[in-house]
Amino acid sequence: MSLLPPAAVLAAASTSAVPPESTQQALGYPSLFLLVLIGALVPVVPTGALVSSAAVVAFHQTAPFALALVFVTASLAAFLGDAALYWLGRRGMRSRNGSRWLEAIRSRAPEERLAQARGKLAEHGVAVLVLSRLVPAGRVPVMLACLMAEWPLRRFSRGNVAACLAWAATYQVIGIVGGSLFPQPWEGVLVAVVLTVLISAVPGLLRRVR
Repeated sequence: MSLLPPAAVLAAASTSAVPPESTQQALGYPSLFLLVLIGALVPVVPTGALVSSAAVVAFHQTAPFALALVFVTASLAAFLGDAALYWLGRRGMRSRNGSRWLEAIRSRAPEERLAQARGKLAEHGVAVLVLSRLVPAGRVPVMLACLMAEWPLRRFSRGNVAACLAWAATYQVIGIVGGSLFPQPWEGVLVAVVLTVLISAVPGLLRRVR
């Protein structure tokens, strides 16, 4: 028979049901890295929402470098994923028969968006690459424009460093804002996911209205 009052028993049970921060970090950072990396290669994973959600959880943790680790993990995974996809695209450009990776890139870059990306890339260079990750559905057309302009991987990677850092910082700020508004992490995660979905959907809705 327990000697604790009912409220204390419930509090102890709820505390034991939540994994300790060390366990969350041991599982969370590798998972975030893997999912962002996959999302960079195959853009079906909502990587922005993942980064914002991870930032919310890190905001509510007591570990001093939790937010910094989220930033480093997300930006590094995005950079490596972009570099791998660009390298695969360059291999396809050099091959007579192309490649499935190059075709996948082309299928996600409509002609109108590609023409705009090529024009802006010719005018502004690396700055367009940096901004492309901050614009929903802007990364792949600009990447294809870089491939068609025959940028070497080294030049693409130099510009993509700043792009991935700016991208990770932007979505982490969204998560921090969501985490600061609510006492419970799940509430902040919900707000962060809604914000990232709205940010991603607004440009497409504006194009349809036009």
